[in-house]
Amino acid sequence: MRELTDSGVLLRLAYQALRKAGIDADAVLARCGADLLQLEDPRLRTPVAAQDSFWRAVSEVSGDAHIGLLLARHLPRFRGQVIEYLFSSSSTFGEGLRRALQYQRLLSDAMLGRFEHQGELSYLASGSRQHEPAPLAECMMAGIIQFFAQVTDGEFQPHRVWLRHPAGAAVADYEAVYGCPVEFSQTENRLYFASTILERTFWHAEPELLKLHMQVATEKLAELERLDLVADVRRVIAQILESGDVSLESVARQLELRPRALRSRLAEVGTSFNHILNDYRSRLARRLLAKTDESIDQIVYLTGFSEPSTFYRAFRRWTSETPVEYRRRKRASISS
Repeated sequence: MRELTDSGVLLRLAYQALRKAGIDADAVLARCGADLLQLEDPRLRTPVAAQDSFWRAVSEVSGDAHIGLLLARHLPRFRGQVIEYLFSSSSTFGEGLRRALQYQRLLSDAMLGRFEHQGELSYLASGSRQHEPAPLAECMMAGIIQFFAQVTDGEFQPHRVWLRHPAGAAVADYEAVYGCPVEFSQTENRLYFASTILERTFWHAEPELLKLHMQVATEKLAELERLDLVADVRRVIAQILESGDVSLESVARQLELRPRALRSRLAEVGTSFNHILNDYRSRLARRLLAKTDESIDQIVYLTGFSEPSTFYRAFRRWTSETPVEYRRRKRASISS
């Protein structure tokens, strides 16, 4: 199964909110094994599965078990993403909302946002494929309300909010942040609003710009699909590595692709099968040497090499060290 990921913009917004709230954001990143340099990568995608550990680190560093509501107050405006441009280039709020939902994967693989029109009231359901941490849900709801107000020049008003989790703070505090009544322990996260806003006209909408923004959004989705292929190749390599039969042909067979097609599609992403295989072996070998007591012979087997001499030559090419030297240096660093 392909690993689900989030756009790095979600982590960047949370980082900025942490700093504005006076919380040590760098300490939070350090606990999650991330750093500011990674955060600045415009192509950054983070595993959805890492959300739990990130928000656990936020709670630990802040000392606040219900940190989501505080960060919701400090969430910066969502600006500069293609989703914003799709909205602002559409002729009405309703059109912009429907169009943005078509491209929601640009923000997260886990999002299952959908729009429902119910007479005088409509709602946006913003659930995910799994129960997201409560602080994340609270921040996302605040961000959506803020964004809708932003694109309508303050005309959007929430009518009611549903949250899946129980209240972690006083209900009045939630209502102060969202500007409307809040109901907890619901079946999904929902934002209700008056249906009349759907017809709100965007006078600055430009059809030519909309066409351009849709083209950019479509290209970004295509890029994600190409990166999915790299993730799929790595997953298959992990499954068959110990068998020793790790080749472009064997991986292509597992993915139900022709070898030539797999080679071409990887080239479109700017990589190759050999590069992915060597990178995977290198990372696995270094992790096993640094963090386990596995023998060198066993690591040779686990990394899919047929001969120790081949493994030694490859490892020296990766690190300019022998496996023994690398292990000794890593353990000395840990003990010091």
